Amino acid sequence: MKRSVTELASRAMESFFSQKALPGLLLLLVFSVSPKPASTSLASQGRVLLQWKASLRSQQSLRSWNLSTSPCSWSGITCSLRRHRVITEVNLPSMGLDGPLHTLNFSGLPSLTGLTLMFNRLSGEIPPSIFTLSELISFDVQGNDITGTIPARISSLTKLRSLNLSGNKISGSIPLSLGNMTSLDFLILSGNGFSGSIPEEIGDLQNLQELDLSANFLTGSIPQSLGNLSRLSLLDLSLNHLYGSVPPTLGNLQKLLVLSISDNTLTASIPASLGNLTRLIKLNLWGNHLSGPIPHEVGNLVRMTNLVLAHNSLLGSIPLSLRNLSKLSTLYLFNNHISGTIPDELGNLVELRDIDLSHNLLTGFIPSTLGNLARLRNLILSYNELSGPIPSTLANMTSLILLDLSNNQISGCIPPSFANRSLEELSVINNSLSGSVPNLTKLVSLKLAYNDLSGHLPPDVCRGGKLQHFTVAYNKFHGPIPESLRNCSSLVRVRLDRNNLTGDLFDHFGVYPNMRYIDLSYNRLSGMLSPEWGSCSNLTSLRISNNRLNGTIPSEIGQSTRLGALDLSSNHLVGELPKNLCNLISLIELNISSNQISGELPSEIGKLLKLKRLDVSGNNFSGVIPEEIGGCKLLISVDMSNNSFSGSIPYEFGQLVDLQELLDLSQNSFSGHIPSQLGQLTLLQILNLSHNNLAGRIPPSLINMASLSALDVSHNELEGPVPDGQLFRRAPMSWFTGNRGLCDVVAGLPSCSSSPARETPNVILLTGMAVLGALLLFFLFVGFAARLMKRRKQIANASSQTGGSAFSIWNFDGGDAYDEIIKATENFDDEYCIGKGACGSVYRATLSTGEVVAVKKLQQPDTEISWQHFQNEVQALTQVRHRNIVKLFGFCSTPRHKFLVCEYMGRGNLADSLQEDATELDWVKRVSIIKHVACALSYLHHDLIPPIVHRDVTSNNILLDSDFKACLSDFGIARTLNPAASNWCSLAGTRGYMAPELAYSMRVTEKCDVYSFGVVTLEVLLGRHPGDLISSYHDEGNAMREMLDPRLPLPPPEVSGAVSTVVKISLRCLHSNPVCRPTMQHVSNELCAIK
Repeated sequence: MKRSVTELASRAMESFFSQKALPGLLLLLVFSVSPKPASTSLASQGRVLLQWKASLRSQQSLRSWNLSTSPCSWSGITCSLRRHRVITEVNLPSMGLDGPLHTLNFSGLPSLTGLTLMFNRLSGEIPPSIFTLSELISFDVQGNDITGTIPARISSLTKLRSLNLSGNKISGSIPLSLGNMTSLDFLILSGNGFSGSIPEEIGDLQNLQELDLSANFLTGSIPQSLGNLSRLSLLDLSLNHLYGSVPPTLGNLQKLLVLSISDNTLTASIPASLGNLTRLIKLNLWGNHLSGPIPHEVGNLVRMTNLVLAHNSLLGSIPLSLRNLSKLSTLYLFNNHISGTIPDELGNLVELRDIDLSHNLLTGFIPSTLGNLARLRNLILSYNELSGPIPSTLANMTSLILLDLSNNQISGCIPPSFANRSLEELSVINNSLSGSVPNLTKLVSLKLAYNDLSGHLPPDVCRGGKLQHFTVAYNKFHGPIPESLRNCSSLVRVRLDRNNLTGDLFDHFGVYPNMRYIDLSYNRLSGMLSPEWGSCSNLTSLRISNNRLNGTIPSEIGQSTRLGALDLSSNHLVGELPKNLCNLISLIELNISSNQISGELPSEIGKLLKLKRLDVSGNNFSGVIPEEIGGCKLLISVDMSNNSFSGSIPYEFGQLVDLQELLDLSQNSFSGHIPSQLGQLTLLQILNLSHNNLAGRIPPSLINMASLSALDVSHNELEGPVPDGQLFRRAPMSWFTGNRGLCDVVAGLPSCSSSPARETPNVILLTGMAVLGALLLFFLFVGFAARLMKRRKQIANASSQTGGSAFSIWNFDGGDAYDEIIKATENFDDEYCIGKGACGSVYRATLSTGEVVAVKKLQQPDTEISWQHFQNEVQALTQVRHRNIVKLFGFCSTPRHKFLVCEYMGRGNLADSLQEDATELDWVKRVSIIKHVACALSYLHHDLIPPIVHRDVTSNNILLDSDFKACLSDFGIARTLNPAASNWCSLAGTRGYMAPELAYSMRVTEKCDVYSFGVVTLEVLLGRHPGDLISSYHDEGNAMREMLDPRLPLPPPEVSGAVSTVVKISLRCLHSNPVCRPTMQHVSNELCAIK
């Protein structure tokens, strides 16, 4: 070919020179020269691609790219079909390409119309050379690691119709110049780091069909101009930080099929204009701050399949117009404030697959018409106020997989028709269900806790071999554990605690490779622990306390190295603690208390580096505590009381600087000195070393234990002066009794200077004679002074010989403590009065030490009270220690004054704060206050023996400190006063807070406190006492808005769920039937679950 071209050129030249034929030369140029540049252009484009290939770290998928073949045959390359071929498309999706994008010289590919490089690992910024591609129609690099910003020059791609940069790391703002790219049909920028606002100019893209800006950091409001995009079929602005309202102009987008603005901070109501979007299939406004009712115009969206309005603050009822949505398959309205009943008409929406109406204020019965929804797979109605029975028609929902009715007020029984259905998950936790449970056999999850269910557990509950979660705690089940559980290897979580189950534990449980949590506590199970528990390799929590187990603890349990909690307390276990348990390197809690375990504590216990709670109390341990205990650096609570430990207390305890709650070594046989290193435990609250054989002095270093609220060293052999520190000066005498040689500081102890070191025989004789003489003199005059002595005895008994410092149980005869209070209050001058109540007036007293205390002066006359009984009661109450209970330091009784001395709370009572500091008490603080009160009442009712009934829970008796921590005051005092005195708070409590049953019964129970707590909770939410509206709130299910303080804005999304839960709890506490009210322990646990 080359030679023929040369010959042709030679002949042409001859013709030219001979005939001077210029047209022939031009013809020659056309045939011989023109094709060569076209061929070179394709080759140069190939070289551009090969140069880029060489820069990639992974080239395996580009093996066809080589010089031996035409670029048009390379994988992912498309060329034009015209005679002079050029590369027009590069299409390399999901090819595993790893390397920079900027090394591809786009200016060498001038004819490129399509560039698709999605789902690779390309990095770097968008190269400037790409803006030379004037013919580019589609640019898709989604799912890479592209960084940098979008240059404003992108608008030079005037023919671009599709731009997809999603799933990269591009940041900066969206350039305003995008508004000039009027050819764009698709603009997809989701999943990047864009910030700033959405440009108004995007509203100029009249051809736009899809706009996706989701999952960025965009702020500002949604531009009204988006309503101009008349061809838009998809608008996704979800997962940003947009605020303001939903623009009503979006109702102009007549062709819109999908509208998603979820997970922003939009406020105001849903515009009714959205009802104009008659082609809309999916509407997702999840996770905003939207309020107001659901517009009834939503019922116009007859093509709708997905309606998602969850996690907002929507009010009102479910609109009946939803019955028009005959194609609806998903209805999510959960986590709102929706009230009223569930419309029967929902049962006509036969296409429904998923319904979630949980965490609202819905009342009434569950509609039986829901049984018509044969295609429904998930029905979630939990955390509402639904009542009545479970409709038996729900068994007709043949496709139902998940049914969650937990945390309502549903009663009756579980319909027997549920047996042998397709149901895989059933949760009815925390209702009022009774009766037995049908024999459900195909379940993956069965949760029945906190009901009144009885009878035997379903025998075939794991016959299907799929059961993973089995929770029946806090019911009245009895009889054996189902045999089907023994070989149920699918089990993951089991809670059978707080029932009356019986039988041999050894026979009913096998090996569970997937088990993570099991609690069998508080039953009547017997038998021995199986070694097979050690084969449960994924087990993190094993709790079998308060049963009747015997035998030894199997050493094989030490093989469950993921175990974080082991509680075998309150059984009849014997033998020694296996050393293998110290192999449980993940153990956080070990409780084997109240058994009969003997032997020594193994030194290997120091290997439990993650241990935080250790309780071996109430056993028969002996020997010394190993010094290796100091290796358990994370311990916050240690109880080794009531054993037979001997030797000295290891000084290594002083290394456990994280100890906070308790160190109890009482009721043992420890000897030697108290280690001074204990003074390093500056976080410790309670230290009990009583009832041992400790000798020597109390180390002065204990003064450094700044957090210590209780110290008991009684009944030892201690001597010498008590350290002069704040804790000791205010300590009761009971902490030091039973020690012969202690002196100074503590009221009731002798002065060290006057305490004789040793008594001689003569002194003893003289003292004996003096005592005998005094007795004879007493009997001689007893007949003449009987009335006088009776009066003195009353006064003496009223006070007890228990000390006299400013923070103790004070005696009646005054002393410095009494004088200091009188001086600090100027004899109870009204200037220092900070409150008055039925039991007396409260004064603020600043002591000479600078400490501030609250002094409650009682007004009860001597003739109406047994002060001996009152003193004993107060002395017992001073031992009550809880972070949410006002500390009672003691009392003082004189013929003139009788008063209590308590911890001072800077912000006063809750009632005043609600009235004066309403806006400062935001929703987070109010929920926290309610939690604090519930925690305090749970402690009084369930953690003390005997329990204490407060009897007067009111907002006046809840005090706040400077950080708004709430503390309950006046607990237990009221019940000691004279019930016959009508103006005293002894029995009835305070009007407006009293349980209704006290109108016809004199029996005060813990459930009276529960009712009062419900009133206080409503008061905190409403900002004032609910008064006579209490019954209407409970019976009529008023809207959430009517139960919230109008002086505050509605709760934001992050706290609205918590407020909703608090409302529901308060209404359950106000039940007219005390039996139906929850316990305070239950209430506290539920509130603590709020995050």
